[in-house]
Amino acid sequence: MSTDTSKVASSNGKTAATPTKPSKAGVVANWADERLGIAGMMKKNLRKVFPDHWSFMLGEIALWSFVVLLISGVFLTLWFKPTMAEIVYNGSYDQFRGMYVTEAFASSLDISFDIRGGLLMRQMHHWAAMLFIASMMIHLLRVYFTGAFRKPRELNWVIGCLLLILGTLEGFTGYSLPDDLLSGTGVRAADGFMKAIPVVGSYLSFLIFGGEFPGDDIITRFYIAHVLLLPGLLLALIAAHMLLLVYHKHTQWAGPGRTEGNVVGFPMLPVYAAKAGGFFFIVFGVSALMGGLMTINPVWKFGPYDPTKVTAGSQPDWYMGWPDGALRIMPGWESEFWGHTLSWNVFLPIIVLPGLMFTILLLLPFLEAWITGDKREHHLLERPRNAPTRTALMVSLMTFYGLMWAAGGNDIIAIKLHLSINQITYAMRVLVFVGPAIAFFITRRWCISLQRHDNDVLLHGYETGIIMRSPEGAYAEKHLPIGEDEAYALTARDRDPDLASIETEGDPSNDGRAAKLRRKLRALWYADNVQKPTVAELEEAHHHDEPEHELAGALDGHSVDGHQFDGMHPVEDEPLRDKH
Repeated sequence: MSTDTSKVASSNGKTAATPTKPSKAGVVANWADERLGIAGMMKKNLRKVFPDHWSFMLGEIALWSFVVLLISGVFLTLWFKPTMAEIVYNGSYDQFRGMYVTEAFASSLDISFDIRGGLLMRQMHHWAAMLFIASMMIHLLRVYFTGAFRKPRELNWVIGCLLLILGTLEGFTGYSLPDDLLSGTGVRAADGFMKAIPVVGSYLSFLIFGGEFPGDDIITRFYIAHVLLLPGLLLALIAAHMLLLVYHKHTQWAGPGRTEGNVVGFPMLPVYAAKAGGFFFIVFGVSALMGGLMTINPVWKFGPYDPTKVTAGSQPDWYMGWPDGALRIMPGWESEFWGHTLSWNVFLPIIVLPGLMFTILLLLPFLEAWITGDKREHHLLERPRNAPTRTALMVSLMTFYGLMWAAGGNDIIAIKLHLSINQITYAMRVLVFVGPAIAFFITRRWCISLQRHDNDVLLHGYETGIIMRSPEGAYAEKHLPIGEDEAYALTARDRDPDLASIETEGDPSNDGRAAKLRRKLRALWYADNVQKPTVAELEEAHHHDEPEHELAGALDGHSVDGHQFDGMHPVEDEPLRDKH
């Protein structure tokens, strides 16, 4: 039998399926792959799956804000002169023309008024710094409230806390560079804070300022720290943060098909990369919009720094407001020791308190693991209500932070509300201790109430809004069972250990103080928590509500008026109205 070749495509005979001579790009890619082995690594990681949820974008805001900082910062370094040498200002701003100012202040004015796009870049840089620190703080709260810091991500939590600390220092050094009266007042305050440290304070001040304040080197030294040292550390920690994120895989919310051993979502390419790229342009656009429409840090209004002057109503950037508030409400405690004055009223609120707060923040994952004894790996996120003590602990810390932050504006509050600043100060001294305790109690009870509500929804269904009247005349709201997906999400949590077993674990008669303390803390950690229903309870409730299940299926997609539930009108005899 002969073969008909008339319908078979013929080769053009000119171009091979695999070109004998690859393109220049192919040659470069092949050369790099033979030496670095990047093809396999890129293929694996570019197809890596990431879950999708709006709350995961909070960390991306911090990342893209940092990128905006780098881009705008590079622009500003081209014209900024980090020196305290005095010159006669002859720029565009008439009010200072002919005055002696430092080159740092003069170059800040030149960037603002004489460099095309300079003022926009200055303000974008400052606003991006605000977004960077704010988004890091909110991202940190999201990670904590959802339990994403648990094993194996404790180290990534520590890196995130270090990024927050370094970001704060980076903001302070950058804020101080223009050498205007407001930033100079902040640097003067920092000098006083350092000198309040017992024994080494004055030596530390001399070391940083190169002599007596203000010296001639502080702007240059801050500049080196701001553009070289701190950004290098931030870049290294961000890289480590992202590598650990990829290595441990991203956490995800509980749901059908999602387990501790998989990730359900979209691959890096093309979906996630496109979304991340679009999100960068959103962050960049918002930063540009804020920089173009909202004035921030107008150094020309403050004037050059003069150690003999201070700006009225001077306030630090918002992220430095809470230690400033602690300083304002701290009693004037001082003591004499061997002829030296120890300024506890400065040392405790500015040096000890921030150090203590950041230490607590760093240790939170390890303290929780020690108290609960939980050594398992966790890749599914936990709803805040299902960890009442953890949630209440962070809310109490937030309340303490917020009250301290409000105390930083006690003078503004007194002026605007026509109150006595002394009364505000005394009230804040009480509230910073009482407020966190009240917030802890309320939050914990609120979470427990939400746990009870979840159990009611699981066992009895959701509220339909339909009120039924029984033959006896009693009124009750009709409930319908929830969907399987929602039920799965509500039950995808571990049962807490029994309190009776906690009290008898180990050998109470031979345990040391640490073990006894841990046992007491563990009992308090889980006290009053509401456990999810057992399988038997769920089956019993489901069996009891079988008629409602069948009716819910029949009414799916339709609105009802209550007659379908009275037992006297069959569903097929009742008109069902579409929801739309």
